Amino acid sequence: MNEPTLVVRDLATHFTLRNGVVRAVDNVSFSVDRGKILGLVGESGSGKSVTGFSILGLIDPPGHIAGGSIKFLGRELVGMAERELRGLRGNRIAMIFQDPMMTLNPVLRIDTQMIETVQAHADVSQAEARRRSRDALGMVGIPSPDERLSAYPHQFSGGMRQRVAIAIALLHQPDLIVADEPTTALDVTIQAQILSEVQKLAANFGTALIWITHDLSVVAGLADEIAVMYAGRIVEAGRVESVLDRPLHPYTHGLIGSVPSRNRRGARLRQIPGMTPSLLDLPPGCAFRLRCARATAACEQDPPITAPGDDRLLRCFHPQLDVAA
Repeated sequence: MNEPTLVVRDLATHFTLRNGVVRAVDNVSFSVDRGKILGLVGESGSGKSVTGFSILGLIDPPGHIAGGSIKFLGRELVGMAERELRGLRGNRIAMIFQDPMMTLNPVLRIDTQMIETVQAHADVSQAEARRRSRDALGMVGIPSPDERLSAYPHQFSGGMRQRVAIAIALLHQPDLIVADEPTTALDVTIQAQILSEVQKLAANFGTALIWITHDLSVVAGLADEIAVMYAGRIVEAGRVESVLDRPLHPYTHGLIGSVPSRNRRGARLRQIPGMTPSLLDLPPGCAFRLRCARATAACEQDPPITAPGDDRLLRCFHPQLDVAA
């Protein structure tokens, strides 16, 4: 019971293209304990989603897991046979995609898809599978769930389709859920309801959750721990209140400073200068150094991972120890 639900060590996921190798995930390590929520944050292209896909073995050619270990409840997932992985996906490990149509089949009714999902992993009657499906729809705030079960995906709005996809992920009360920005298309009221439901799922059933997002306000109210990714690497990780209240990495500090609500009324919005570098042509050393005001010649070397206290992990030569968020 004390073993983490998920342990990722030195994960590397690469895409081999004609003009080079994209190191989308490069030497990434983290763990998620039973009943805990990890927020994985960063700009678009930082490697967050590829990390999630790697955990479920959903990396298609020309991508491949180039190295590292992914252990789920002590079982190694890297190199596991596809048949075994299929037995885990949707049952013990679930993923909620940013686009709900990656989950839903447009030509099948909702009840057909949900009942098949239940019966694929549980030996229950069709009536019981339908009851579980109806309850899951109600859990994510879909009104008249009995009627909605008979509908097709095109009869739902985008936000409603996303709620159905989330309900499907919750059907088996999995040990691990990987959620890839699932509430981006939802209004704030429904978003709050779903965040509350996943928190209850984690607390009541011990489900571990990885919540991939660029929205720091969601992570602040949802997660127990946070890992900040940049250019395929985790640059800072720790307890969510520690990292958000006192960020040490200049990139983390820039992300928090870019949130509009943290700017004084009438003041110019703060922003991180420059653009995210191409993963095909990363600068040597720290990938953030060309955008960082604190960079020196030392940053032309790869910064080691350090533990500056407060359960924090950091990859930086010049942490902002003297600067508050």
